Amino acid sequence: MIDTLLIGKMVIIFGVSLFLIKLLIRYAPILGLVDIPNHRSVHQNVTPRGAGIAMILAIILSDVLFWNEIVFTHLISFIAIFFIFAVGVLDDHRDTTPKTKFVVIIVAVLLLYADGLCIDSLGVIFGIEFDLGWFAIPYTIFAIAGLTNAMNLADGLDGLAAGMGIVILSAFALIGFEHHDLFLIYLSLSFITAMSAFLLFNWNPAKIFMGDSGSLTVGFVIGVLWIKALPYIQPTVILFLAAIPVMDTLIVMIRRKRNGKSMFSPDKLHMHHILLHFFNGNVKKTVLFIVLLQLFYSILGYELSTYPHQRYIIIFFLLNLAMLYILLNAMINKQHPFALRKRLKKNKSSK
Repeated sequence: MIDTLLIGKMVIIFGVSLFLIKLLIRYAPILGLVDIPNHRSVHQNVTPRGAGIAMILAIILSDVLFWNEIVFTHLISFIAIFFIFAVGVLDDHRDTTPKTKFVVIIVAVLLLYADGLCIDSLGVIFGIEFDLGWFAIPYTIFAIAGLTNAMNLADGLDGLAAGMGIVILSAFALIGFEHHDLFLIYLSLSFITAMSAFLLFNWNPAKIFMGDSGSLTVGFVIGVLWIKALPYIQPTVILFLAAIPVMDTLIVMIRRKRNGKSMFSPDKLHMHHILLHFFNGNVKKTVLFIVLLQLFYSILGYELSTYPHQRYIIIFFLLNLAMLYILLNAMINKQHPFALRKRLKKNKSSK
């Protein structure tokens, strides 16, 4: 199903991404697209950001040059993706509030619904048919916002978001090829190609960061592909196809809640922070380990994609989540024993 036209589109996306990213690296300070390190940053130097702008513009240019029928057939969905991209660009230039991002995600999901993309059923779980009915739109907003935010939070080390994104999108590309779904194939391959070009500049030490223009858009696109793939896969399989971003977000929120903090308060206790300490600050080893772990889960998710008993998929995911939670907490205790005890004592005394 890979024809010369599709290959031509991918070549354009790769080449234009390379060219535009080089321009951004050079002119980022003038455009106000720089990342200034703070107390939560892993990097130490002021670094250009907003490579997502180059990636998305490259994809748009390929659509214009090749008059992409898939885009015009699902134009409303691609407008929704563009809305997420736009708020990401705004955030890269000057930080936007989480509320603004969430409002834009709501609008984008409503656009998806207008294009016929919505999670209206969770299938059969524990012998019960979960048809969402009127709850379909709120659930879709919740699920897509969760995936979008999870991918955004995963963008914490050089090459990490791009590496995981390529792995996750490759699984959807395989599902697309298996079921001859051109939407899945094109959208997945477009972002895989753009992120591959970006990874050449983002591998440690990074010359440029993806920024919210990239990470938010990639997270939202993963959500769109999940909805589009629902006729072919079990809904709960996304828990494995995008396991690392999902589990990392859940674990961090659970830990914050148990420590008496807001679940949305920022910290340096994400999986990549903990593993970076475990690998003695070696960013490349940390990123390779996490990406390979995501590859394992994505392969597992692909193999489970048509498994009829969703209750076992959920139970297996929860077991993995619990195991990872215990392991990461043990690593935190070993890495920061005195700081952790002090923090826990402070939280208990404040209650």
